[in-house]
Amino acid sequence: MKLDLTLLLSAAIGAQTVFGTPIRSRTPYLTKETHNVPRKWSKLGRAPGDHKLHLQIGMKQENFDELDRQLYEVSDPEHSRYGQHLSFDAVNELVKPAEESLDLVHEWLLTNGVSEFSYSPAKDWINIYVDVASAERLLDTEYSVFQHEDGSVLVRTSTWSLPAHLHEHVDTIQPTTSFMRTAPKKTDWVQFAEPFTPAGYKPPTNETIAKVCRLFTVTIECFQTLYGTLNYHQKVPGINRIGFNNYLNQTPIRPDIFSFLEKYRPEAAPNAYAFRSIEIAGGPAAQYTPLTLEQAAGDDISKEANLDAQTILGMTFPQPVYSYSTGGSPPFIPDINTPTDTNEPYLTWVNYVMGQEDVPQVISSSYGDDEQSIPKSYADRVCKQFAQLGARGISLLVSSGDGGLGDEDGTSCYSNDGKNSTTFLPEFPAACPYVTTVGATMQFEPEVSALREPGIGPDGNTHGFYASGSGFSYYFPRPSYQDKVVPPYVSALNGLYDGLYNKNGRAYPDVSAQGLYFAFWWNGTESSISGTSASCPLMSSVISLVNDALISSGKAPLGFLNPWLYSKGYQGFTDILNGSSHGCGVTGFPVTKGWDPVTGLGTPVFPELVKLAGC
Repeated sequence: MKLDLTLLLSAAIGAQTVFGTPIRSRTPYLTKETHNVPRKWSKLGRAPGDHKLHLQIGMKQENFDELDRQLYEVSDPEHSRYGQHLSFDAVNELVKPAEESLDLVHEWLLTNGVSEFSYSPAKDWINIYVDVASAERLLDTEYSVFQHEDGSVLVRTSTWSLPAHLHEHVDTIQPTTSFMRTAPKKTDWVQFAEPFTPAGYKPPTNETIAKVCRLFTVTIECFQTLYGTLNYHQKVPGINRIGFNNYLNQTPIRPDIFSFLEKYRPEAAPNAYAFRSIEIAGGPAAQYTPLTLEQAAGDDISKEANLDAQTILGMTFPQPVYSYSTGGSPPFIPDINTPTDTNEPYLTWVNYVMGQEDVPQVISSSYGDDEQSIPKSYADRVCKQFAQLGARGISLLVSSGDGGLGDEDGTSCYSNDGKNSTTFLPEFPAACPYVTTVGATMQFEPEVSALREPGIGPDGNTHGFYASGSGFSYYFPRPSYQDKVVPPYVSALNGLYDGLYNKNGRAYPDVSAQGLYFAFWWNGTESSISGTSASCPLMSSVISLVNDALISSGKAPLGFLNPWLYSKGYQGFTDILNGSSHGCGVTGFPVTKGWDPVTGLGTPVFPELVKLAGC
């Protein structure tokens, strides 16, 4: 029988303010989740009781399996439904929770004094705002302040509970056990304006490529030439759109972007002041003025955002570009008494976007963290949110990471299961099967997997280790679209690295693009930057141009890319044959003919992709 929520609400308000009386529940509390505190984190003490938390309650989605089935149908080029993406309302209908689930969770909240909450569009997430003391009573747990070795702090717990009758209705609640520290997948800003060619580098023999491509720095004209987009004239740029994500208060600086475009794509320069800035949960807007001295002293405030904007605007002009800046709520001052914002940025962003009708067909996201830093329940639910984007015909591309298999020498390559076993470290969201993960290459003829050993860089300064991210998920099983390419690769390893990775996990990356020494503008100065943070917006731009050709032919955009990539689209990529993944103190997985977990299916050949897409 459906509960009368109006009566419950009246009773709750009449009986108590928030948590004015002890917790009440129709069944005993049982532990719902335990997640070990990851390495590099240490507990400082109890969290302040008045610190505000935005708790996000992930409800059991009633028909996700059906959404998954339909997602693969509309994404499989051999299926009769290919390209018939689902509507906003159809997706929400499939993932909404059962009424019984909503009623039971409402009852639990209301009878314990939580009378104000909001929902995601499908009501599969419930949002409440409570202080730490109240959350501790509600979840029968104890929050603490934890500090990372880099000095950042946040409020988390390692275990939490729910009444037994709610366990089957709630998938996850965060922030609780998630220690994810999403970070840009970029490395080493190099301020150096002179041509640079390292020892042993062989320039391309193709005269056209050699004329526009040099290792330091790599420009928009080089990308256009190398991947074949140079002479493509867009047909529906007002309909076809592309976006990129900004987290951690990253914000594009419009004067820097203008300077970059004025030099490398002059006709696009006015768009530096015209692209759309969308602020979510208090995220900062794209900035119309140069960096202040205080901002520039922070060093990292806008480099990732500038890189994404400069690459995408340079590659896709005159397409409309959306910049999403996701902040946290409530606002925070990072000190021990008011720890770092507790929101999970991916979830905040994707739930916002799922509520919008006007969404770009391609979105680039260059952030991530170790998969094991977050509990599986949370990773699974965020990944399912990404599936909803794909079902609506939106391609989400993410960077594979810059640490190869983990870190350089293996000092962090240990499991977080309490056993501290040596292991390679896959990343999230790179390992989510519903995103397209982009690795990095370098050089031009031929391209090879990106690797830069630590040492002296072209600016005379010491620079750290950088290798294109590579991995096999421990959380997500291998998706069916990889069944033809991953098992043969694993078999050919002949036992190499057995026990250090999950042979049956979702493997990444899926594809690759250039990722070393991008020409770049920051703080009024030309420089260079590297990383899969560069590869991801570059690859996203190429896919967006393919969408332009599709839409102008009266066809649907590519949407969720992976089923098409692995069954057909791979023929439009240049297979990368040299390099290895590196990291964790080993040489790592080798780059081989066909798919490999370093460069994926290879780098794009735009004219071939357009043909294969059916244009």
